[in-house]
Amino acid sequence: MKVHVRLFASYAEAAGRSEVVLELPDGSRVADALTALRTQVDASRLPPSPLVAVNRRYAKGELALADGDEVAFIPPVAGG
Repeated sequence: MKVHVRLFASYAEAAGRSEVVLELPDGSRVADALTALRTQVDASRLPPSPLVAVNRRYAKGELALADGDEVAFIPPVAGG
């Protein structure tokens, strides 16, 4: 299956682009998509704990993905 990944802030900077299409096995979960992304870009530059949204709804790592889903990885944000 293919999922469309949107990257924001430091994730986009590390990947050198704001969108990636990942080919994942059927039955993959959000955590699997993050692992796959880390194999395509310099994993040392990616923040360790992103917020994740699937189809514009916040999601946890165990959520199962479907073909065509949009997965957004959003780095933690600090403010003051």
